[in-house]
Amino acid sequence: MPRIRIADDLNEPGSEPERLKASMADVLFIKTSSLGDVIHHMPAVTEAHARRPDARIAWVVEEAFAPLVALHPAVAEVIPVAARSWRRAPWQGSTWRAVAGFVRALRARAYDAVIDTQGLVFKSALIARAARGKRHGYDPNSVKEAFSCAFYDVRHRVEWKQHAIARNRALTGLALGYAPEGPPDFGLDRAALAGTGAPYGVLLHATARADKEWLETNWRMLAALLGTSIDLIVPFGNDKERERAMRIVAATPRARVPDRAPIDEVARLIAGAKFVVGVDTGLLHLAAALGVPLVAIFCASEPGLTGPMGAGSIRVLGSKGAPPSVGEVAEAVGRIQPLS
Repeated sequence: MPRIRIADDLNEPGSEPERLKASMADVLFIKTSSLGDVIHHMPAVTEAHARRPDARIAWVVEEAFAPLVALHPAVAEVIPVAARSWRRAPWQGSTWRAVAGFVRALRARAYDAVIDTQGLVFKSALIARAARGKRHGYDPNSVKEAFSCAFYDVRHRVEWKQHAIARNRALTGLALGYAPEGPPDFGLDRAALAGTGAPYGVLLHATARADKEWLETNWRMLAALLGTSIDLIVPFGNDKERERAMRIVAATPRARVPDRAPIDEVARLIAGAKFVVGVDTGLLHLAAALGVPLVAIFCASEPGLTGPMGAGSIRVLGSKGAPPSVGEVAEAVGRIQPLS
């Protein structure tokens, strides 16, 4: 069991954060998934690079999201982990060989600070324990899975009742010896990612939780309304979502379903959009991170702790158990991006 230290004061003379101010060479972040969580961690990485410009930053992330993390200019190394596929076949020899290869890659370098902003035993804390370096994480009162704290060398107290972005920035600042300041900067360059061509909007209908979905009939009506003024793109992530996307665009000539693409290509698609309308899903947070004007539809969750944040125009509609109407969403789109 690693020695545990509770860190309460950034300015304690001779404290770890004070020493880090003088020398910081290598930092490893662990935030593996899901997509929204990964995006919510990006401002912490941007700020860490700004406040510790000499530090080399590495990031452990689920392999599907690695191409997106690689777009962040402050990240020197992306270490992909295939935990999702390992869990599907835990007893196969190929899984154990893949795990061993991942651990070797993880331990190839020693880090001055290993920062787990995920705080989940199997998703992140065990990875932190395998890494070489001083391990930082939340204390038992600041994390969902308190047992994860057993794997950290230093545990930090972070307020629960704040947005996930603020929690990530707070923990990172405590670990590296500074206080977060200013609005969140996701580090992504929309202009560099966006292509050229005719204007279009993006409709994000898909989400991993069924209770977060907006009714398909609503999407079809919205597509018909918006499609009289602008082209629409309706992406998907799996076969079921593709079938729904095809039904959404069926009666709207100016709407189409693109081919399935990796996450970095989806980021470019979203970056080039005039606006995005979406449910509470990772791609919606990606649109916010890129500064694309958006309308967020909430049906089964509250936006206060995990709602979209970014530099673009954002309209949040609905709340847990109270989804917005088609008319409300269409009106909000007109407010963020006039179509005529």
